[in-house]
Amino acid sequence: MTKPNAVPMNDLKRLYQRYEVKIDREVASTLRSGWWLNGSTGRRFAANFAEFVGVSDCVLVANGTDALELALASVARLGDTRGREVIMTANAGGYASCACWHNDLIPHYVDIEPASQLVSVQSVQEAVCADTAAIVVTHLYGGVVDVRAIRAGLALAGLSHIPIVEDCAQAHGARIGGNMAGSLGDIATFSFYPTKNLGAMGDGGAVLTSDPALAGQVRQLQQYGWTSKYHVGIPGGRNSRMDEVQAAILDVLLPDVDNRNEQRRAILDRYKSVARRRVKFLNGGDGAVAHLAVALCDDRDAFRAFMKERGVDTEIHYPVLDCDQVGWADLPMKGIENLPVSRASVGRLCSVPCYPDMTNNEIEQVCLALGEWEAM
Repeated sequence: MTKPNAVPMNDLKRLYQRYEVKIDREVASTLRSGWWLNGSTGRRFAANFAEFVGVSDCVLVANGTDALELALASVARLGDTRGREVIMTANAGGYASCACWHNDLIPHYVDIEPASQLVSVQSVQEAVCADTAAIVVTHLYGGVVDVRAIRAGLALAGLSHIPIVEDCAQAHGARIGGNMAGSLGDIATFSFYPTKNLGAMGDGGAVLTSDPALAGQVRQLQQYGWTSKYHVGIPGGRNSRMDEVQAAILDVLLPDVDNRNEQRRAILDRYKSVARRRVKFLNGGDGAVAHLAVALCDDRDAFRAFMKERGVDTEIHYPVLDCDQVGWADLPMKGIENLPVSRASVGRLCSVPCYPDMTNNEIEQVCLALGEWEAM
């Protein structure tokens, strides 16, 4: 049997080739300007991205993890929440957990919904209490959490003061009820890691909010805590900024985000049409953007070997729950005894290629392999 061509999980060269002329022009213009940090290009992209999401303020930072840490630091500083609990899931790669520990906050893990792998609204409502500093809502895999339902539960419990932090690292352009992910909570964070739905050609992140006080805190903390140049007004600051070249590239790609998300959804829909019994793809809601094509499957190792034989790359997002990471075992955390869905899912998750620059032949190759697996 002839070995099929490989279908990679992603191929970023294709992204560059599609936008090569525009990217080269904007990058060259930025380099010729001689202003490569904190310049007009970054301000332009920040304004455009804030408008796209539907908020008033966008602060560009070095990466998505910094964005989470700065967002939680700002929430904690304004709310005097040092040492208190932050509600989150344990299945989202560890980034929010790290942001907690770096801010002397304690992750309080809650469970997820089986079909979407998104946080369970009911689990949040059962865990929230007077000692809750914040809630981190991760729009995982491009799905969208119903933040309004969480807000309604907080109001009923008399806890409307608890801030909601949206982690939108995998949800650029995702929507729920007509509202954009990143505009639903008190403050939101984005990553522009190259493989994201809106990805840089390097690294970058952003913190978005319509709360002027939170935006001011983030801007101060991202620049050493300065009140003015070389004058530190608050502790806990750092250096976290996006360079102008990455901002220029992102500004080129931003106008096509919705179109590319439609292509992602179409690819995932084709997979779903052939995978029904042995492989069940996650459902992130009507406004989901298919950042990844993630499925729950039994016999995962056999499935991955089967797909590899047919030239299809696979990956696991993510293989270990935050609360089970060996290196974090001695760090403070809560809720680990009450995660039945998270624990039942983690050994069954598997991702297959899903990105807008796939060829029709590659998509068909994945579909054929999925169909053969279902037929066994």
